[in-house]
Amino acid sequence: MKKRMWIGILGSVLILCGGIGAGITIRLEIPKQLNGSPLLAIGEVKKTLKDVIFETQKLVVMIETDTGSQGSGFLYNKQGDLITNAHVVSGVRNVRVKTSDARELSGEVIGISTNVDLAVVRVKELAGIEPLPLVRYENGEVGDDVMAVGSPLGFQNTVTTGIISGVGRSFQIDQYTYNDLYQISAHIAPGNSGGPLVDMKTGAVLGINSAGLEENAIGFSIPISKVLPLAEGWSKEPMTMLPDLSLTDELGEESDEKSKLQQDGSSIDKLASYLVTHFYDSLNNRDYVYAYSLLGGNWKEGTSYVKFREGYLTTRNVVIDDMHVTSKDEEAVVTAVISVDERKDGENVLSKYQVTYKVAYENDQIKLISGKGKAISK
Repeated sequence: MKKRMWIGILGSVLILCGGIGAGITIRLEIPKQLNGSPLLAIGEVKKTLKDVIFETQKLVVMIETDTGSQGSGFLYNKQGDLITNAHVVSGVRNVRVKTSDARELSGEVIGISTNVDLAVVRVKELAGIEPLPLVRYENGEVGDDVMAVGSPLGFQNTVTTGIISGVGRSFQIDQYTYNDLYQISAHIAPGNSGGPLVDMKTGAVLGINSAGLEENAIGFSIPISKVLPLAEGWSKEPMTMLPDLSLTDELGEESDEKSKLQQDGSSIDKLASYLVTHFYDSLNNRDYVYAYSLLGGNWKEGTSYVKFREGYLTTRNVVIDDMHVTSKDEEAVVTAVISVDERKDGENVLSKYQVTYKVAYENDQIKLISGKGKAISK
């Protein structure tokens, strides 16, 4: 009886040891089998590089303007809005957009910055199409595999690959300040500007390809997470007037009457009053970038954008109560009384000011050359 009992116990121990041994073997073998092969959800298909390229190319376009500028852009929302570089579409309202399926569409610039190389173009025919995924919050890191998609030298939907070879790069090109850029080993040539920098593994947009140096051997891309709020602001509330365009170009019917207005000396008066009104409209819409673009060069030299913006952060709304314009030749002085709803010492107060602006042409564009104001006591 005892013998059978000991035989049973011994058998149980052997079975238990065998199970433990098999479990250890399985645990050791599974990592070997899965090494380098990420787990996929049931029904999920792993994307190859060719899949990522194909899905990206469908949503990247070539942009051309009547001024001879040519670049790239990519669909970033379901409203039919394309993100591109400001230098690609600067100075124009309407552009030609060529899609990957050989369609040629009309696009309208609805937002553009004068110091950040960013613009948004709306193409009505692209509304409703699923856009490219965006990396909204995270930043790319050195060593990440990336690809640049665009139309270098007019060759549409060209793909170049590389890695992020540096981060935090900053420099100035013409009027544009580039901060905290990705440096990439993927080649960037003329025509690539405005196209997306894409994570090769996920297909998500990391940045906007904007510049190439050293015969295009080194590329630079603006992180999409840094400028997305600005682009989305324009998509929500498109600019009614664009910087780097004369007011007469923006106001089609006024352009037709320009010569007639100049004959009776009223042109500069009308443009000056419109400019001041539009300046305050921009501030009311919190579009500080555009309001700043209406200032003349000397004013900008004495006031940085950061300082300008800080000066209006407490301003909630401005109403022009009265305006008077006097002009001589191609210059005008605008004097206005404004009511300002602003935040002071933690409270909302309504203040009145008298403001005076000098308005004149600068490089064939009407600008606010200088301005001053004083509070009006109640």
